[in-house]
Amino acid sequence: MKCKAILMVPLLAAAPAWAQTVVSTSVSNNTVISLPDGNTAGVTEQFTLSGLSGSVANVQLQLNLSGGFNGDLYAYLVNPQGQMAVLLNRSGVNAGNAFGYADAGMAITLDGAASANIHDYQSGSYSLVGGQLTGTWAADGRNVDPLSAGSVFDSAAVSAGLNLFTGVNAADLNGTWTLFIADLAAGGGTTVVDWTMLTVTTIPEPQPWLLVGSGLAVLALFRRRKV
Repeated sequence: MKCKAILMVPLLAAAPAWAQTVVSTSVSNNTVISLPDGNTAGVTEQFTLSGLSGSVANVQLQLNLSGGFNGDLYAYLVNPQGQMAVLLNRSGVNAGNAFGYADAGMAITLDGAASANIHDYQSGSYSLVGGQLTGTWAADGRNVDPLSAGSVFDSAAVSAGLNLFTGVNAADLNGTWTLFIADLAAGGGTTVVDWTMLTVTTIPEPQPWLLVGSGLAVLALFRRRKV
């Protein structure tokens, strides 16, 4: 029994070494931007990520929006491969509410692993601090024309959130990203935007020597038990 326990040690030790290791790569921007009120042209920001490898485990984006009218806001994020995640799409707009939520701002984290969707945040538990929505939320994900009727939002698939990037080859995310934010309806006032940080969490590919070591441990154990 002692020999079997010793032979199992490399196998048990090797697996966590690659399976549980994650790497977070972030890019920050504290530049304050004022969105034109009721202007579909919005504001576009571009930034670069590099050095990503392995598989993407999660993507997060921190946003700080003050003033304005949350139901007016439309925002999306495009990765270097052209995949678009819809971050905000006129929160609160539905068949019974053509204008969306009237709260003035958000100090939030949009998270690819979150379950509570930002679009209908008032339907559950939420918190406002200084008038801004706070907390961690799933991106809207409704890839529909933001000027659509409310009923369109009710039936739209929630398929273009930040979880769109989960599981992809992280190397494909190296390069130029694009963030777009717009205030689509006039009259809500000016929204001041400060997007703080985009974070991509990856799981590195297992190193060949770990896989070989684990395989040898299994083989040795098999042969020992056979004898």
